[in-house]
Amino acid sequence: MTRTASAFWLNESGKGEVRQVALAEPGPGEVEVRTLFSGVSRGTETLVFRGGVPENQHAVMRAPFQEGDFPWPVKYGYLNVGVVQNGDLKGRTVFCLYPHQTRYVVPEAAVTLVPEAVPAERAVLAGTIETAVNAVWDARPLIGDRIAVVGGGMVGSSIAAVLATFPGARVELVDADPAREEVARKLGVGFALPGNALDGCDLVFHASATEAGLTTALNLLAPEGRVIELSWYGDRLISVPLGEFFHSRRLTIRSSQVGVVGRPDRTYGERMAVALDLLADTRFDALITGHSPFEDLPEVMPKLADGEIPALCHRVDYGQAHVPE
Repeated sequence: MTRTASAFWLNESGKGEVRQVALAEPGPGEVEVRTLFSGVSRGTETLVFRGGVPENQHAVMRAPFQEGDFPWPVKYGYLNVGVVQNGDLKGRTVFCLYPHQTRYVVPEAAVTLVPEAVPAERAVLAGTIETAVNAVWDARPLIGDRIAVVGGGMVGSSIAAVLATFPGARVELVDADPAREEVARKLGVGFALPGNALDGCDLVFHASATEAGLTTALNLLAPEGRVIELSWYGDRLISVPLGEFFHSRRLTIRSSQVGVVGRPDRTYGERMAVALDLLADTRFDALITGHSPFEDLPEVMPKLADGEIPALCHRVDYGQAHVPE
């Protein structure tokens, strides 16, 4: 009898469904994982949900274990925590860059052990904290730097959380939504609306995915300052203010993307291990702003996409979801 698992697929703009998919038996060097939790990173996944991935970026934007092709139908996601069901790792909690699915089989090398000090519920953040670690590696901040993070979404808030204890640094989260002030407080960093942000910054991380946010980021820089650009604009064209003081202040805009490790002396696995170790800190719980059962994803995802459910990381709880045998 063919084994199956339940998986969330996107069918067309604004719609999704839970499907039954074939579940292979694990072979040599493979593990079967029963999912405990997965996470929806609202920015990237809702862009995929609305079909906003440009055709020339379809290959770049593929998730490691994605099935189907953009725009639809596609099984997409990359924040998954579960328990290994076989082999030497049986019973161990692991993180994997896998979509929303009740069980799955992957190469053992594709999973990373979750440290005992990190609850499984918090470990769903690992993929986004990995992005934040990579951004900080790309930026190479110095002790005492004046730093702003423009855009208090999932990626921006994760960067602020990673930098919150950086020695001597002034770190301020900047967002147009006053509700982000509570997140900043829990993370241990300052907060400002765009018009009130502290300027004279040595370094600004931009993660708002808006023209206004990029303009704010450039305006906050001191001479010789740098913007680390993490925003993914999808199929939208944006205007960049490269006149005025851009040249006279000798400013820099540098991209950061998680597909390339920001340090040549580290591997992807080492970067993920760093992210998981950081998650032992309870402050990161502030980044999980809601949760719902796996079975409700077809109704929840459109609400996340249109902002009806405000979220940084929305956790998906698998509870009693199981594999029909």
